[in-house]
Amino acid sequence: MKAEDLDKKFDNMEDITQSLDLKKARRPGQEQKRVNVDFPEWMIHSLDKEAKRLGVPRQSIIKIWIAERLKEIS
Repeated sequence: MKAEDLDKKFDNMEDITQSLDLKKARRPGQEQKRVNVDFPEWMIHSLDKEAKRLGVPRQSIIKIWIAERLKEIS
């Protein structure tokens, strides 16, 4: 399908998902990259306690808190 035809279908609010390869779909600026960070044990304990209280994984707490801090300084 030509891009022009896809654009027309999209503009007409037609379902275009069959024309897309969703396995290759990416969200610009949202790609994940793994990093390793060493924390003191007391921080891990505090993170785990808060994660348990909220019912989420430790990684979620770390991501949320870092994102909040970065928004403050932006």
